[in-house]
Amino acid sequence: MSETELLLWVRGPALQIATIIFLLGVVVRIAEILMLGRKKDLAEARGSAVAGGLRTIISRSIPDRATLQRSLFNEVAGYIFHIGFFVTLLFFAPHILLFQDILGVSWPSLPTPLVDAVTVVTIIALLAVLVHRLLHKVMRFLSRFQDYLVWLVTILPLVTGYLAFHRVGIATPTMLITVHVLSVELLMVIFPFTKLMHAFTLFMARYYNGAIAGYKGVNS
Repeated sequence: MSETELLLWVRGPALQIATIIFLLGVVVRIAEILMLGRKKDLAEARGSAVAGGLRTIISRSIPDRATLQRSLFNEVAGYIFHIGFFVTLLFFAPHILLFQDILGVSWPSLPTPLVDAVTVVTIIALLAVLVHRLLHKVMRFLSRFQDYLVWLVTILPLVTGYLAFHRVGIATPTMLITVHVLSVELLMVIFPFTKLMHAFTLFMARYYNGAIAGYKGVNS
């Protein structure tokens, strides 16, 4: 199989398979959570569950002073690489063209030099997070294989995409793009079965806790 044929397969059947696994996995995981259900609260409502849930989603997304004092590095680095990853994914012109081909919708892109700079900053932040985890005794003790796997599949698309765009390395441009697409597909396949699912369950959990507190008339 030539490099061109491999790229066509990776961008065709392989991408379709990865997308199906990603979508089905996410749907099944969310369905499992929702089907757990909860007992009906028989107490009289003293507030709004919906308002409490929405309020908690917002309030828990903004770190308080105590959290910043306790773990400033984790908070700052976490926000940097999360925001940077989604900026790179959603506002890079070639990515938007891909979404347009798949979903039929598009949106304005950011200037390529800006996305390029964000990508570099995001990679640096992820490397800093890894070094911090390795040097921090408690975090290193608590870390398991999945933590490092999640870190790896998150940084690979950024690194391979940067190398492919700048054509860095001994491989041909076609092979660089192929490796980049494969790294994205690896991320998609692993996503539903690891801690990466927090991208969806994070807001569900915050809403759930806030709704309970809101129903009781207290803040979460």
